[in-house]
Amino acid sequence: MRRLTNELTAVVTVADDGGSSGRLRAELGVLPPGDLRKALAALCGDDDWGRTWSEVIQQRFTGDGDLGGHAVGNLLIVALWEKLGDPVEALNWVGRLLNVQGRVLPMSAVPLEIEAEVRGHDPARPHELSAVRGQAAVAVTPGTVQSVRLLPEEPPAVPEAVEAVLEADWVVLGPGSWFTSVLPHLLVPELAKALVETRARRLLTLNLAPQPGETEGFSPQRHLDVIADHAPDLEVDAVLVDERAVTGGAFGLADLAGLEKAAERMGAALVLGRVARADGTPRHDPELLAAAYDRIFRTHGRIGPWR
Repeated sequence: MRRLTNELTAVVTVADDGGSSGRLRAELGVLPPGDLRKALAALCGDDDWGRTWSEVIQQRFTGDGDLGGHAVGNLLIVALWEKLGDPVEALNWVGRLLNVQGRVLPMSAVPLEIEAEVRGHDPARPHELSAVRGQAAVAVTPGTVQSVRLLPEEPPAVPEAVEAVLEADWVVLGPGSWFTSVLPHLLVPELAKALVETRARRLLTLNLAPQPGETEGFSPQRHLDVIADHAPDLEVDAVLVDERAVTGGAFGLADLAGLEKAAERMGAALVLGRVARADGTPRHDPELLAAAYDRIFRTHGRIGPWR
């Protein structure tokens, strides 16, 4: 996205409870900084300054001491949170230091937990429904996730995130962990309301493969159905799908007619394109994805009619 514009806002989930983020969250009661750090690193430029700072904030301390496993960027973000007392302003400061293209915001100013209803979380009871709490646990469940909710329920949205959605030309959802990174935005009431009411156009980017644990065995159509089930009022203008992923790739031979109908039920046009890396791994190619976004923005109207 930073290849197309610097008027860019990344709105990031704050439910991580594993690794360095989980430790800082538990010890200091702060928002988990890890996903925010990764978004900041992604928005660093391609010059020496951007590449260096992107690597620095992603660098993790080694060893078995108290610092072992912590990412440098996590500690920097938390230090600024404690100094400034404002999570948004602190992230703005980090963004200026890194010279990022755009800005990064948490979707809520309070740490959240994800609780999933999972069928077969205990392999010995494959048909039993269980409540699985915590992003780290949900991400690796051997069962099938049926639905998710946030704790506390109806958490407050960060006002700047709501404003960004309402003022946007385009809102892009995905790619990402479907139940723990994409769906949570639709479960914060003020943010969900903004996503429905905004005059921005909306683009949903499908993952390149099912994710072990969260979406194991899911078809592309089921990914869309999950979004529609959790946010029935949300309409989407376009759904971007890698053509190779659904024509014998990671999803197998997908039911393209069924996928198209699922997109139409959301009000969206299905857009097929080549956006995956050529090495066969389920990772998006930044240049191809940027080109696909640019085509969609131009085809469907880059600037909203209210501008």
